[in-house]
Amino acid sequence: MIRKHVTEQTAIFLSVTKWVVLSSVVGIMIGAIVTLFLKILQIAETASADIPFEHYYILPPALMLTVWAVRTFAPNAQGHGTEKVIEAVHKKHGKIDILVIPIKLFATVMTIFAGGSVGKEGPGAQIGAGAASWLSDRLRFSKEDRKKLVICGISAGFASVFGTPIAGAIFGVEVLIIGVILYDVLLPSFIAGFAAFTTAQFLGIDYTYYEIHFYQNVALDLPLIFQVVVAGLFFGFVSDIVVTSLSWVHKAVGKIHANPYLVAFVGGVILVLLTTFFGQRYLGLGLETIKDMLSPDSGFSEEIPWYAFLLKTVFTSITLGAGGSGGIITPLFFIGAASGNFFGHIAGGEHMALFAALGFVSVLAGSTNTPIASTIMAVELFGLDIAHYAALSAVISFLITGHRSVYTSQILAMKKSEMLEVKVGEFIEKAEVDLEETEIGRISNIKERIKRRREKLKKIRSKKR
Repeated sequence: MIRKHVTEQTAIFLSVTKWVVLSSVVGIMIGAIVTLFLKILQIAETASADIPFEHYYILPPALMLTVWAVRTFAPNAQGHGTEKVIEAVHKKHGKIDILVIPIKLFATVMTIFAGGSVGKEGPGAQIGAGAASWLSDRLRFSKEDRKKLVICGISAGFASVFGTPIAGAIFGVEVLIIGVILYDVLLPSFIAGFAAFTTAQFLGIDYTYYEIHFYQNVALDLPLIFQVVVAGLFFGFVSDIVVTSLSWVHKAVGKIHANPYLVAFVGGVILVLLTTFFGQRYLGLGLETIKDMLSPDSGFSEEIPWYAFLLKTVFTSITLGAGGSGGIITPLFFIGAASGNFFGHIAGGEHMALFAALGFVSVLAGSTNTPIASTIMAVELFGLDIAHYAALSAVISFLITGHRSVYTSQILAMKKSEMLEVKVGEFIEKAEVDLEETEIGRISNIKERIKRRREKLKKIRSKKR
């Protein structure tokens, strides 16, 4: 008995030691690579301001160049990054082509430089995962170990881009399977996230954290809690709009039997025309607008139109549909904050920054099916005061969005309502959702009763006549 106990503890100790070392090395390596990516991106954004004409005019040729680079050198670098990593984890045991790293970096920088509406976290996750896959191949790891290390790469990439090491670690293990957290990868993901975040900070990356202060007059503010519940429902519907829009544009472009470079050029022209009409607010990362919406001074958010979240959805869908390369999460932050800003106005304007912050994380939770990571991100970015409100709003948004996601390669391992019959264990894009037979019978009975009631009322009226 004692021997078995000692054997068990020794094996666990060796395993923990192994993954502490490996995840630390991977985190430091990814932190350095992502720092290079972020520095180049900063230079590109600064350089775009020095162009003697409006920088978004170069969107058509820039998207064509992006499509050419991806199609020629690394087809897996297309799209918004994280989706391809999830696909690689589920279908290829984490095997990722090393060429993804330079091509994804180039394509994303080019897209954002020209004003394409994409983010930087998807490329960060894909670059991190690609580096982890390459290291696994060099060290001749087994398929299972490579898979675990690539998941660490997702966490490290996410953490080093946004400066949220805990949320980054949880995101990496929560985003893969809806309804399941991979506890066996939790420790190495945490360590990789912290190592990458610390490395990026050491190398000079400055992160943005938002000072949001709101105070309750009483210990339990029931009206505010009710508003947060309603906001969660609203953010769930917004998430559904985002997922549907991205999916619809992607499918619509796929049905166009035309040269992909022509499609990219036309997509760029459409973005230029939209920008001419609606302004530059919806181009690029949109971080300044997000900052205005999260400012405690409501004067900054007054200038944001109520339909800003819808326009950002359109700009992002067209950018990615036309072949632009970059992440989806930063646009989700913009869309979420803008929808929260709109809801704050409807709710009376007393807690504008709070609702913008709740939208920031709740649309992320609904669109990516990551309510836990989103809640933790709220605490890391906005402070502990928001935790209980963020948890409530994020979980409601996650449920209301339904069985869909911006990441179609996620595996569905749960159903979000007992009234539904859902085929679990499949990729979410193939999930079949229908009413349970008992609910179908119940609804049929209700319809039958309504029908009989109407017939009875008709007979009564005819007798009176």
